[in-house]
Amino acid sequence: MTVTHAPVDRPVQLVDEYATGDFFLASAGHTILGSGVAQEVVDPDPARLSARLRDLLDASSAPVAVGILPFDTTPAGTVPSRMVLPAVLHRAGPAHPQAAALTRAALPSPLAVRPVPEPRRHVETVAEGIRLLAEHRLHKIVLARALDLEFAEPPAPGAVLRNLVKDHPRGYTFAAGLPGGATFLGATPELLLSRTGRNVSFRPHAGSAPRSDDPLRDKENGRALFASTKDRVEHAVVIESMVECLRPFCRRLSVPGEPEVVSTPTIWHLATRITGELADPEVTALDVAAALHPTPAVCGSPTDAARRLVTGLEPFDRDFYAGAVGWVDANGDGEWAVAIRCAELAGNRMRLYAGGGIVADSDPEAELAETSVKFRTLLRAMGVADV
Repeated sequence: MTVTHAPVDRPVQLVDEYATGDFFLASAGHTILGSGVAQEVVDPDPARLSARLRDLLDASSAPVAVGILPFDTTPAGTVPSRMVLPAVLHRAGPAHPQAAALTRAALPSPLAVRPVPEPRRHVETVAEGIRLLAEHRLHKIVLARALDLEFAEPPAPGAVLRNLVKDHPRGYTFAAGLPGGATFLGATPELLLSRTGRNVSFRPHAGSAPRSDDPLRDKENGRALFASTKDRVEHAVVIESMVECLRPFCRRLSVPGEPEVVSTPTIWHLATRITGELADPEVTALDVAAALHPTPAVCGSPTDAARRLVTGLEPFDRDFYAGAVGWVDANGDGEWAVAIRCAELAGNRMRLYAGGGIVADSDPEAELAETSVKFRTLLRAMGVADV
């Protein structure tokens, strides 16, 4: 296996070196580009996948395995987790500080845009979900919808990725090749977990509000989000569930008493940074990711019941939407981001996804508007106005 390192002062070069099928992840700490496939490991069980990768990394000279977990990692899931030991690995510092220097890539305009389901149907589905929360004794579910775009000529995944990196100075920009030649890519604000030695950190997001071009209104939207009872309840459900899941892994956990308000170019979010120390140094980043995923931020709570309800209400399989994308190395260190604000691109077709957390006092019309705002991340990258 060949390992090369990109110059630390030019991490945005990796955006130019990306080719369709590669793995790319840019975060606040570093940028990773994995090209080619030295070995592929596909397994529907992420815990078993983690054990297999541990053995492979120990037995080879490969420093890192990269890949993606689907939303549904139960036996009922439609796609398995996929990890790759890259044939060539490039590592550099964070790309985002230099992203402004990137020139924007031109992309074809879509010939057709089709919402799945139709907006009115999504409103009805949210209303039905609110009704079923009490019936099934759930605290929260997350309901998504999709936009299907069709083009006369296939958009280049590298061009979409380039625009996503340029547009998002913070967060996690990613692209991952899928079997059959499709590409899954996006720009997510949400860290699932990061592990360095025994130290682990998490930054779940739940609760959101739109950004505004008017600076005064924009600040007011952020303040209103922080004061929103509905969003604070939704956020608290996520934090409580994650902390409960993490306690068996950690001998120390630090959880702030209140969330912070953070932003992307299009959305305000409530976020909480949780830090901890692993009790067992043999537990890897992928082990913890497998245990946490899917969090209530993308599924609901309690997890198993919420996943069943979401699967029954949504008119499509999520596949890798709301999954997790990241890497793990031979030491067990790694970084995993929640795969939202994303799309699957296959030939001249592209499916965008957006979802929202539903609690007892959610408003169906407001939830529809929230998903429309979340579509803007990919629509902006494509050069498409709101649809």
